[in-house]
Parts: sequence; C-alpha cells; structure tokens
Amino acid sequence: MKYSAEQEEQLMTQLWSLTIKDDPLNFVRYVFPWGQENTPLAEFEGPRKWQEKILRDIATHIQRNQAIDLPEMYRLAVASGRGIGKSALVAWIILFMLSTRLGSTIIVTANTEQQLKSRTWAELGKWLTLSLNAHWFHKTATALKPQPWFEELLVRDLNIDCGYYYAQAQLWSEENPDAFAGIHSSHGVTLICDEASGIPHQIYSVSEGFFTEPTQNRFWFAFSNPRRNTGPFYDSFHANKSFWQTEQIDSRDVEGTDQKLFHRMLEQYGADSTVARVEVLGQFPSADDDTVIPIELARSAVDRDVTLTASEPIIWGLDVARFGADNSALCIRQGNTVFEIKTFKSMDLMQLCGAVKNLYDDATAMNRPQEILVDVIGVGSGVVDRLAEQELPVRGINVAESPASKKNYLNLRAELWFKIKDWLSARDCRLPNDDELIAELVSPSYTYTSTGKIKIEAKESMRKRGVKSPDKADALALTMASSAASFSSNFNQMGYNWKKPIKSKIIRVG
Repeated sequence: MKYSAEQEEQLMTQLWSLTIKDDPLNFVRYVFPWGQENTPLAEFEGPRKWQEKILRDIATHIQRNQAIDLPEMYRLAVASGRGIGKSALVAWIILFMLSTRLGSTIIVTANTEQQLKSRTWAELGKWLTLSLNAHWFHKTATALKPQPWFEELLVRDLNIDCGYYYAQAQLWSEENPDAFAGIHSSHGVTLICDEASGIPHQIYSVSEGFFTEPTQNRFWFAFSNPRRNTGPFYDSFHANKSFWQTEQIDSRDVEGTDQKLFHRMLEQYGADSTVARVEVLGQFPSADDDTVIPIELARSAVDRDVTLTASEPIIWGLDVARFGADNSALCIRQGNTVFEIKTFKSMDLMQLCGAVKNLYDDATAMNRPQEILVDVIGVGSGVVDRLAEQELPVRGINVAESPASKKNYLNLRAELWFKIKDWLSARDCRLPNDDELIAELVSPSYTYTSTGKIKIEAKESMRKRGVKSPDKADALALTMASSAASFSSNFNQMGYNWKKPIKSKIIRVG
C-alpha cells in the first residue's frame, strides 16, 4: 500500500502520539489488522492475556521513568512452557522500539544462527508485513534498518542521529565474548535474549556494557524455556531476582494453545518430570534432577548448523521392540548429524527385517550405512541373523555386557547413554526437530550401584512410572557403539569382512 504525503503525516502523528509512543500495547493494537477479514489476523481480536500483561508493564516503566531524574533500566526475564506466542511478542517489541524509540539500537541474540534466522527473524518478518508502517523499514537476513527516505527525514527534520538506528540479529560466542560487545547509542539500547537459558555468564557480563548510557530507553529482555537450573537466566529468578522482573508462564494457562498436547505430555511423562516442568509448566528442572541428559543439551542440538562432509561414515542404530506397546526405531546418523529416526509399529521380525532391507536397497551407494548396529537382547538376535543372511553390514550389540570403562559404568547401555551426553556437550552435533526424541533423551534417570558404578534406569522401570520406552533414544545410543565412526574415509579399504563378527569394543568418537 502506498501512502500519500498527508496519510504518511497522519501515520507518523498517530504513532508518535503519547498514547501509542509510550504504550506498546496500544501500538500493537493499532499497527496490526486484528479481526480484519482477508488477513492472517481475521480470527484474532488482539494479543493474548500474558502478552498484554507484559506490554502494559513496559508502558508503566516508560511512564514512571519520565517522572524521575535518573532513568532506570528495565529488565524482564520470562520463563515459560512452549507454544505460548513468545516469538510474536519478541517481534512486537522490536517493531515498537524501532517505530517509537527513533535512533535507538535493538540487538537480538540466540544460541544458534539457525534459531535466529529460521525462527526469531522469520517471525519478525511475518509481523513486519502486517504492520501499518512496514514501509519505513528494510529487512535483511540479519538486520532491520530504516529505509533511506525515512532515515533522511529523521536526520533532516528531527535532527536524529541514525548511525546506530537498527535492529540486528547477532550471535554470541563463549570463546570470544568481547566480540559481542561494543554497542552504544545515546538514543537507547534494547537487548533481547531469545532462548536465554543457554546463554553463559560471560555473555551476560559483556551485555551489561550495552547500557552505560544513562538514557530512558534501556531495555533488557530474556525469554526462554527454563531448561537449566544453573546460569544467569536461572539466577534472574533466584540469586539475582532483585535486579529483574520475572514471569513464569504455564502453557496450560495460555488461551489458544494446544491443551490436549500439554495434558498428554503430563500424563505420558509425569507432572514432576523434566519434560513436563520445562516444556509445559514453565518451571526449571528440579535441583536434584537425576536425568542423564539435561533438556538444555538436547534442545540446543536441534537444527544446529554442523559442517558435514561426504567422507564421514553413515551409521544406523536399530532398537528392536520387545513389547507390544514399544516401537522398533532406526536412527540414521552420519558423522555428528542425526538425519532421522524412523519408527516401525506392530511389525514382526521378518517384516522389520524386510523394511530395513528395503531402506538399504533404496539408498544410493554413497548413502548406505557402513554399520547397522542392533541391540541383540531379546528378539534382536533374530534380526541380526536375518540381516546378515541378506549380506547387510550388521553387528549385534549386547547393551547388558561389560562396558569399555568397567570402573565407571555398570554395563554398556550406561556407557552409551553417557557417550550421547558427552557428544551433545561438545556442541558440535545436530539432532532433528523431533519432539518425541528430545522427550525420550531426557526421560531416563541414573543411579549409582554400591560399588560406585553408573546405572541407567531400565525400560521396565520407566514403564512402571508411566513413562514411554525411549525407543528412539536407544537407537541413537546404539550408534555410539560404532567402530566405523572412529575411522576416516578410508574405512571401506580397511579389509573388514562384514560376515565376521566385530567385537563391540567402544571406541571414542573424535
């Protein structure tokens, strides 16, 4: 839509009036087409109640700041379950600040480039297109800046320095935290930390330097699922609570969310489980959490950018169902990337073998696995025998046998699960966006035997407390037993005879 000079003047007058300029809720209600036919918002009357509450709180701060001599900084930390509209609120805040805090700088950061570009910045783009003043700005893959004509107008007519007037998507680096520093603007700075639970103390410390200018427009927002019970985001709700305003939001209390999904998660994993606390209730994991893999580790690996070369070995891990309610699961992994975990329901052994054989035959030579690792406990041995007869590169793994590190782990299963944890901790791996896999990875607990060895909770024990068998996660664990993963690209030249059993010796990846 093109605006006439008169319409443009009216729009600016309206947006910069005190009723909108200093009230983000009024801004959001005004610039977006709520309830208008033939728009994406036709069925929506306005923001959700929790979003309204925060927008009102920002307005209260702005108005209070105008009445005091020394402007205060606004800090807000929001811990929530999933699916509540957090990304939408982030987009509104960015657009509000750029539209009303002229000349100010907005920095948006997250844990991964994928998250910034595909989620946070994509959501910003969606709301920008719906905004009445979308034509004021130009959006790139990592920035939102004023259009040249708009910048010229601000400099010429309002004498506003636009040198630092933009919104920027910026990654942080734990190895080089100072690279995140250096942002200053006399017109104000807004910092938005998305998925803040994974941001370390060093980055928070550097971020404090953004706010040295004593302007009225200093805002720091931290949003996250509360995946860790350590770190600066956790401290915002505990040790440093006096410095932060905080909100904890239960997804079940938010209108317009998938209530059936949340209640199913509570029933499936238990209200006290890490999955339920973090993903539904918006609560931090228990301080005495005894899960093997913290949810932050698992979630942070989803869709992470990982360099993959064709020479890296492809490994399949096959967990064979032993009970009627369980699924057989096949993990497809190449190097440090898990591409997919397929599930097979209600298949007998021959049907399962046929399905795996078809997948193998349908794959190109470059995409075939160098090892197929199968848990041989129970019925799995029959699968190994049949696949071996069909000349597939299969190897049986008995997860109940002794581990490589006998002094640390009770059995091979425990060792493999902690190899997953180490693998994730290196933060150079990628998991698919599979909610079921993430839930399974954080479900089993661990204990110590009387001799000090680590023992992973058995599937039978998980079933008794109402938790689904971690079939997908166990399939991933099997890939950690691969000997191929520790070899270079000349693996196929090493003279292995696939019909000859290979001892299930654990060789550390990397």
